[in-house]
Amino acid sequence: MPSWRPVLPILYSFRRCPYAIRARLALCQADVAVALREVVLSNKPAAMLAASAAGTVPVLQLPSGEVIAQSLDIMRWALGQQDADGWLARGDTAGQRALIDTCDGAFKHALDRYKYAERHPERSAHAWRDDAVACLIAPLEAQLSATAHLGGEQPGLADAAIFPFVRQFAAVDAAWWAASPWTATRRWHDRWATSALMATCMHKFAPWQPGASVTVFPP
Repeated sequence: MPSWRPVLPILYSFRRCPYAIRARLALCQADVAVALREVVLSNKPAAMLAASAAGTVPVLQLPSGEVIAQSLDIMRWALGQQDADGWLARGDTAGQRALIDTCDGAFKHALDRYKYAERHPERSAHAWRDDAVACLIAPLEAQLSATAHLGGEQPGLADAAIFPFVRQFAAVDAAWWAASPWTATRRWHDRWATSALMATCMHKFAPWQPGASVTVFPP
């Protein structure tokens, strides 16, 4: 008799995108298997564009045909399947949702201009950096000076949702970040950056091609 294999959800992802990283972190945490399709953003596959015309990653296509095209919704979907460590309960409060909104709004706006300051010469890179610090890094420092994670002593959804963006911010000027006064936030960042969960999340895969064999993620 032929062996039965489950039909996996399909995840279109790009390894370095912070939105895609947060989705993969939740899938790894929940240990929910998907068929990963690593995307080259300069050559987006037609199958992804057919699923989501926006052409942004991540995109999760469920076996039912339903498409989830927002990274936070993918996180909540994954943790809704399995959440043994209580990431949703600890990390999806109103206060933490407000931090995520700031991360995805004002902080991302300043981060993009700090990272690519030459494209935004109306202000200096340092001015954009100061905006990013004021809107998110300083509030994170206040919270993380009191608790190891944003929801207490254990990590939750908000930590995983915000960390990839702080990771990008820290990498723009690593020497400045290492000497910055945001001690608690740097400690929190380093715990996430060096975690086994992050290592699994950032496993490198070849770009997907139509007809290729299924790449199961988490690996």
